[in-house]
Amino acid sequence: MKISNDILYVGVNDHDIDLFEGHYIVPEGMAYNSYVIKDEKTAVMDSVDGNFTDAWIANVKEACGSPDYLVVQHMEPDHSGSVRGFMEAFPEAKIVSSAKAFTMMANFFEGEDYADRRVVVKEGDTLELGSHTLSFVAAPMVHWPEVIMTYDAKDKVLFSADAFGKFGGLDVCGETGADDDDWACEARRYYFGIVGKYGPQTQAVLKKAAGLDIQTICPLHGPVLMEDLGYYLGLYDTWSKYEPESKGVVIAYTSVYGNTKKAVELLAEKLEALGVPEVEVTDLARDDIAEAVEDAFRYDTVVFATTTFNNGIFPFMREFIESLTERNYQNRRVAFIENGSWAPQAAKVMKGMLEGCKNMTFCENGVKLVSALNNDSRAQVDALAEELAAAYK
Repeated sequence: MKISNDILYVGVNDHDIDLFEGHYIVPEGMAYNSYVIKDEKTAVMDSVDGNFTDAWIANVKEACGSPDYLVVQHMEPDHSGSVRGFMEAFPEAKIVSSAKAFTMMANFFEGEDYADRRVVVKEGDTLELGSHTLSFVAAPMVHWPEVIMTYDAKDKVLFSADAFGKFGGLDVCGETGADDDDWACEARRYYFGIVGKYGPQTQAVLKKAAGLDIQTICPLHGPVLMEDLGYYLGLYDTWSKYEPESKGVVIAYTSVYGNTKKAVELLAEKLEALGVPEVEVTDLARDDIAEAVEDAFRYDTVVFATTTFNNGIFPFMREFIESLTERNYQNRRVAFIENGSWAPQAAKVMKGMLEGCKNMTFCENGVKLVSALNNDSRAQVDALAEELAAAYK
């Protein structure tokens, strides 16, 4: 793929992977992106996962012969895994990276610190390739502490490290982010799963990006972004401020014998009848919790529905709420449905887990099941549905 007259794509697609970072389901695989900037001096932007070293080096040789520099923006192994192979294949090349990255490099590659082949850069430093001048932008904790991004002034390209990435191989999701809805879905799951805890740090980088004339974004995962950049930057601004992106209600539930599920289905039916713009229902025991986390950050309202379990709450619900709170969940409206056959207290436990979150609105109405729906709990479902729907009228 040609990014510009001088910038070429040399990355690879991984369809052998089942769980990205040992955690995230990736049915469409992953792209490990790498780019070559050809000039009087040639720079390669990042390497790829170590399982694809040979294929990647072949791509680099075909694109530019023997490069002068390898710019390492991020030391996570899915990007740094081929650094050693690159240095062996191109013994005259130098590594350009941050001081923290070189510390990590020595830890990842035992016995290799590349002390005599280092070019250490920091915020504001530049690297002259000829007609291309690379400027380095520190991006600590987006999402590791050593991260730098790189801006090419000539072609107005931001090499954004893991920011603006998404799940999926480029041979599946396409080489550019032309389908905004498709990009947003997997980029949102990617962002909140991987970067979401670091909203303030992302905001700091977005402020730096605002001072650059960016016409193309080249991330380390997912498609190259060339059009409508305001759309992508706007979503990152919303996400990193923890603001709701869409109006709607997510109902996330667990159900042991199906009675809590019946209450959830009744609530969803009533919300749709009352005109709530979007109603998403997710079974936390069976659905991808990363998708549920994505929806909880996307929409403005979440209903948590679960059973009392071992004097607490059902394990999948506990995992879900912890996944939200550790990512600084805030600025949302929430409600609770609880079930218990002799001592229901799930609502109390769930509310306690969320009380440390900022700017949360807890609904006045909730639903308490004692084993199964009855006339009283059906009336509570009606009241909760009316309260939730009122915000959208």
